[in-house]
Amino acid sequence: MNTHQLLILLVIGYIVYSIDKKQNFFPVPIVLVLIGIGLSFIPFFSSVTISKELIFMVFLPALLFTSAYRFPIKYLRKNKWVIGSLGTVGLLLTVAVLGVTIFLIGNVFISLSLTASLLVASILAPTDPVSVVSILKNSSSDERIADIVEGESLMNDGTSIVLFTVFLEMYLHHTSFAIGSFVTEFLFVALGGVALGAIFGWLMSKLVHFTHHREYQVMLSIIVAYGSFYIGEGIGVSGVLSTVTAGLMLSYEFGKNIKEAHFRSSLNGFWDIVEPSVLAILFLMIGVQSAGYLQFSEWMLSLLIFIASVLARYVVLLTTLKGIPKWRRSFSVKDVTLIAWTGIKGTMSVALLMGLEAENNGSSMLISLTFAAIMLSLVIQSVGVYPLTKKLSK
Repeated sequence: MNTHQLLILLVIGYIVYSIDKKQNFFPVPIVLVLIGIGLSFIPFFSSVTISKELIFMVFLPALLFTSAYRFPIKYLRKNKWVIGSLGTVGLLLTVAVLGVTIFLIGNVFISLSLTASLLVASILAPTDPVSVVSILKNSSSDERIADIVEGESLMNDGTSIVLFTVFLEMYLHHTSFAIGSFVTEFLFVALGGVALGAIFGWLMSKLVHFTHHREYQVMLSIIVAYGSFYIGEGIGVSGVLSTVTAGLMLSYEFGKNIKEAHFRSSLNGFWDIVEPSVLAILFLMIGVQSAGYLQFSEWMLSLLIFIASVLARYVVLLTTLKGIPKWRRSFSVKDVTLIAWTGIKGTMSVALLMGLEAENNGSSMLISLTFAAIMLSLVIQSVGVYPLTKKLSK
């Protein structure tokens, strides 16, 4: 991608963000993806491609840090057990249920192994709240739902990457699943990422006092966002969880002292510009990239996989939130339905799918099936959030 293409994508993003103010029926990411698909038919954009490295190394650290840094710690404390459970055990159960369902449904249409089915499930498991959080907060009087959806997304990204790595290894090398080694690797990667991120976040909260220049404080936040991610990936722990934890730790440290408000104001001024700029480019590029994968013959199977992903999430959520007495009284069936529907696939799912493509051993049909399911989720679920919220609130 050259500078001229980048500038045009930013201009398109600016226009869409400026026009779409309410974000009720057509959230910005959906509009951007659809425009990106349209751009794919213009020869000028034929060289625009998106890769796992581009998403992970350029886009993801900024988006993760911004979401975590701005997520109020008081909401995390209030819903910590729900968010933690859904982002870890809940995601594991969702992958298991969805993987088995994809295996049973998929073999009616094509030959699909259980390992490949679980791999697809691990790609579709992480959720992306970018498209729906603002809609939920504007259309529902219960902001707790939006907080849980956003908090869960921060947690389940790290879990999904570990699962994806394990199932990709099994898929490529035809190895068997070993629960012992999986648990050991999962704990090391997850806890190591959290520990590293906590150190980075705490250090920044102290180092920021060494200068009163706001531009240098912002520079330090960039170092923390990308440094925690790169170092985490470099030493073999979760860079995603490292960056998320760094952002949460920084928010916690700043929240303890009201005198830190001017630091937060400086960082917000920078990251509030970075986030929409990054998202505009990313979703437009996803649209351009998806066009090449969406021309295949098994759309019915992709639709069934998408439906299965929603139902699997709903079953796990219903079992979890209504099965535990303490939570049963706090969450109605309507709440569970809304949380399940807002589990939209997005940036992380695309990044993992690009990771499968990068191996060059993945079936093109498998990639197309998964990409189509992601696009269906992104469009149908995002567009349906507002009317569903209004209907359930009656």
